[in-house]
Amino acid sequence: MPKNSKVTQREHSSEHVTESVADLLALEEPVDYKQSVLNVAGEAGSKQKAVEEELDAEDRPAWNSKLQYILAQIGFSVGLGNIWRFPYLCQKNGGGAYLVPYLVLLIIIGIPLFFLELAVGQRIRRGSIGVWHYVCPRLGGIGFSSCIVCLFVGLYYNVIIGWSIFYFFKSFQYPLPWSECPVVRNGSVAVVEAECEKSSATTYFWYREALDISDSISESGGLNWKMTLCLLVAWSIVGMAVVKGIQSSGKVMYFSSLFPYVVLACFLVRGLLLRGAVDGILHMFTPKLDKMLDPQVWREAATQVFFALGLGFGGVIAFSSYNKQDNNCHFDAALVSFINFFTSVLATLVVFAVLGFKANIMNEKCVVENAEKILGYLNTNVLSRDLIPPHVNFSHLTTKDYMEMYNVIMTVKEDQFSALGLDPCLLEDELDKSVQGTGLAFIAFTEAMTHFPASPFWSVMFFLMLINLGLGSMIGTMAGITTPIIDTFKVPKEMFTVGCCVFAFLVGLLFVQRSGNYFVTMFDDYSATLPLTLIVILENIAVAWIYGTKKFMQELTEMLGFRPYRFYFYMWKFVSPLCMAVLTTASIIQLGVTPPGYSAWIKEEAAERYLYFPNWAMALLITLIIVATLPIPVVFVLRHFHLLSDGSNTLSVSYKKGRMMKDISNLEENDETRFILSKVPSEAPSPMPTHRSYLGPGSTSPLETSGNPNGRYGSGYLLASTPESEL
Repeated sequence: MPKNSKVTQREHSSEHVTESVADLLALEEPVDYKQSVLNVAGEAGSKQKAVEEELDAEDRPAWNSKLQYILAQIGFSVGLGNIWRFPYLCQKNGGGAYLVPYLVLLIIIGIPLFFLELAVGQRIRRGSIGVWHYVCPRLGGIGFSSCIVCLFVGLYYNVIIGWSIFYFFKSFQYPLPWSECPVVRNGSVAVVEAECEKSSATTYFWYREALDISDSISESGGLNWKMTLCLLVAWSIVGMAVVKGIQSSGKVMYFSSLFPYVVLACFLVRGLLLRGAVDGILHMFTPKLDKMLDPQVWREAATQVFFALGLGFGGVIAFSSYNKQDNNCHFDAALVSFINFFTSVLATLVVFAVLGFKANIMNEKCVVENAEKILGYLNTNVLSRDLIPPHVNFSHLTTKDYMEMYNVIMTVKEDQFSALGLDPCLLEDELDKSVQGTGLAFIAFTEAMTHFPASPFWSVMFFLMLINLGLGSMIGTMAGITTPIIDTFKVPKEMFTVGCCVFAFLVGLLFVQRSGNYFVTMFDDYSATLPLTLIVILENIAVAWIYGTKKFMQELTEMLGFRPYRFYFYMWKFVSPLCMAVLTTASIIQLGVTPPGYSAWIKEEAAERYLYFPNWAMALLITLIIVATLPIPVVFVLRHFHLLSDGSNTLSVSYKKGRMMKDISNLEENDETRFILSKVPSEAPSPMPTHRSYLGPGSTSPLETSGNPNGRYGSGYLLASTPESEL
């Protein structure tokens, strides 16, 4: 080869250069193609596979260890929803009865689809865009929709981390600032803040001190500067954790994934020692069997399975794509799913133990307040002392004594009883009070911690746990955005990651207005749920019905070294798609029957009121759903009518570190014939088709139709069925 050729000059350079086949082969000396690394057909097939794997391993980052990968998947799947959403759903949907639909759906939908995402990511070694383009180019829009849903979730999810950061720093004081209502001075008179007196100290601190919330979504109220700073800190932490990809995020996972279990174990031990903890746990595990037949319960259980395992977000695929191809992803799917469920149950035990303690305290407070009312009625002769059982001692009044006295008064004063304003003070009523989502963590749990000895310590631990849980999920969410974009468009990793964080912070200012909490509800409850369900359904259909379940099972057998259970075949092919179709239909019907709304905090009433979204908010919500799902039909139409190429009819050769690698570049038809075949067009076989539909790995390419061991064109330059040739 001439010394001044580009190949000779850069053979030992690490710089990546792409040249046309014509330029390279015009200067290339004759070689034995059977010994060349470019021979991708014929008797060197096994060598070709080894070379491809070696080149892929060189270019793509990999996990330092299996433990690091498992912790990353656990950190992504185990998040804030395990701590507050799962216990809330248990409390709302029949206690232990809720575990039945959740476990059933976890087995028939969750684990099979989680295994599917792990397998396609590991097999194809690309992010969600590349994976679904490879499986079915016409459904390549699934990957783009996954990125958009990840963006939507990341926008509000990091706001919740910002709230946790705010409470974390506020916890370094005694007493805790939400333990008592603030006192305001009106001249020389000190009075308790009216809004706090009507509600509670923790409720007031959450809505007024932390969020400074407005009365409705239509009242912006301007930015909350405290939460704006916390959001900036949250995005700075996330940015530093993911800026180097898995090289940086993998190390963070050792702490962010393990620390929450240490805290949960400490809280469980402390919670079980609290008075009333057993009452809370028994209440949680006592099933209300009528709830098991409620379709709404099954719909909420399925949604929780999707969010708990991170299905459809692309984070699972992104993390799995950094694995070696012989990794046992079947074991990973079962292990991570079990740990996720175990964490949800563990968190529920902790929450109900603490809430049982809180319920006992509130019940005792109720008894004291109502006993004072009864004493007042006795002193004013509204009630006769004959109604009080002789053994009742008002100085040491037990709950049992109060209930006996309450029942006697209700029986004797049946006509006037309602005017007395006495409460039954039942422990069950306190345990049945459902506090949804963030209210469970920032109101109910924080109130319970104020009664702990050394309450600041427990508060610091609790909110540090929330920060780490949120950080683990945010790392996976960011991977669901950055990995497919970087793989597909080859953008600089660090610059793109920092740009994403800055952009997300600026858009996230929407959520730190005084009305920001209402937008969090919109994004959390509505904008991501329906697109996510659609994405998961199409993922299942793309693999099971278009790519082919049998073909996929065969590839899994080759990749894993054993054949997965036949159970997965039937789940992927029939059961999971049917269940998800029913779920999607139920979700659409639910939106039609019950208009979307939110719980607004009304300052004058110091209470929550359910309001429907106004027209402009409904338009925004519908727009978000359309934006998240639009790439799917757009890409389908463009590729169906050949308006968007799948890149399968193009070829070039690149040099990197002295090795030839495949890349994508357009070639003229005559150039292919002249420089690959060294023949004039008239002597050559028919040229490569202008469009080649993808047949899947292991299938026969249209180029491989002759008996020639070196392919149709009699040359080693042949497109292999690998992800690189499809992207």
